Amino acid sequence: MTEYGKVLRANASPIPGLTVWELPVHGDNRGWFKENWQREKMVAAGLPDFAPVQNNVSFNDAVGTTRGIHAEPWDKFVSVATGRIFGAWVDLRAGATFGATFTAELDPSRAVFVPRGVGNAFQTLEPNTAYTYLVNDHWTPDAQYASVNLADETVAIDWPIPLERAELSAKDRAHPRLADVTPIPPRKTLVLGAGGQLGQALRDVYADVPHVEYANRSEFDLIATDLDSLRRWRDYDTIINAAAYTAVDAAETPQGRTAAWAANVTGIAALARLATRYGLTLVHISSDYVFDGTSEQPYLEDDPIAPLGVYGQTKAAGDQIVATVPRHYIVRTSWVIGDGKNFVRTMLSLAERGINPSVVDDQRGRLTFTSDLARAIRHLLDTAAAYGTYNVTGAGAVTTWADIARQVFTLAGYDPERVTGVTTHEYFTSAKGPIAPRPACSVLDLARIEAAGFSPSLADEILADYVHTEVNAAQHKSLRGI
Repeated sequence: MTEYGKVLRANASPIPGLTVWELPVHGDNRGWFKENWQREKMVAAGLPDFAPVQNNVSFNDAVGTTRGIHAEPWDKFVSVATGRIFGAWVDLRAGATFGATFTAELDPSRAVFVPRGVGNAFQTLEPNTAYTYLVNDHWTPDAQYASVNLADETVAIDWPIPLERAELSAKDRAHPRLADVTPIPPRKTLVLGAGGQLGQALRDVYADVPHVEYANRSEFDLIATDLDSLRRWRDYDTIINAAAYTAVDAAETPQGRTAAWAANVTGIAALARLATRYGLTLVHISSDYVFDGTSEQPYLEDDPIAPLGVYGQTKAAGDQIVATVPRHYIVRTSWVIGDGKNFVRTMLSLAERGINPSVVDDQRGRLTFTSDLARAIRHLLDTAAAYGTYNVTGAGAVTTWADIARQVFTLAGYDPERVTGVTTHEYFTSAKGPIAPRPACSVLDLARIEAAGFSPSLADEILADYVHTEVNAAQHKSLRGI
């Protein structure tokens, strides 16, 4: 029976993400009224902001009409308009809860939110029953659907009206047993820029996750006019954009400026529109170059930005665009070292060849290894940390580039005194072509990422491991005569 005067609240179920909602129904001598779905109130009470695109109504005139068990690749919010139904749900998603079941009665004062991939079935308990359901995608033949037989012995639903006396369709009677059902996979994650240094690190950190896809620029061009057509985006949950224009000095040239704005702003705007339209989480990599480097303290995530050069300006513009996406992580980092050409490998090469380098000693910061950066990204996504901006660098003491060069020389067994410290101005005095201004302070405060449960590696320790690995690999190659 419909209950009046309930307080809006959600009740959890044994199936993750499936919640039963108690709805306030207001009645008098004329009948009753309820807010069937009220986005602001329900989201505040814990309902996912699932962005419905279609409202359907199902009418059943006879008691015992039974439909299901069907799982679709979308979320739905089901509420009874009149009558009463017995609901049964079976988790058909791949994972540890595959096959989990839950049942409950629904009436106008009780609704249910059914997440993507959970099979649902309804049996009417009163004549002239009608229920409505909001869904956040349209039916399409190329999506993956799943069904399980209403009489499956493993699921073992205790139907109020035995199925032999119920009204079923021939199709529902013929659905497969649970053992023969192909589970619905999780929504996918797409990593862009998969061939770069961070992209390679993300491949390593997600090596155990089969639903992560990777794309290089040749496979996924952010400047393409129609990103919508490149994927069936309702099957995706997250885009990690590890692609960017990072040639800091070349960005100061006319051609480089155009390329930097195209990749770091125009492309990001296209991704932001896509993520907003399909409710995707967008992970965006930011840079210390969005600051002017004049701070005496480590930069906080919400400190005012003031980029000095074109590269920093494009990264700052990209940050502002991504911040408009409802589900976003802006991961701000600095002094990145990954698998490929980088500062540490350059210093090792100079040391081995007997060259004594002059290295800048008036820029302060901390190294960030792509392995740590990739680990932080996965942590934010796996723990569903609050959306927003997070600084991620190595932890420990603040250093200069000259300090790091001396550490590299020492760790590799060379005399660190061979490294001469010079100012940024001195270093670039003889440079040919435009040189981008560098922030003198690139130190980022790590309190927020640490409060989210992530512990950045100590930069000195990971540098030592990195150098020893590089030296051992070089020695191995030498022994083999490579």
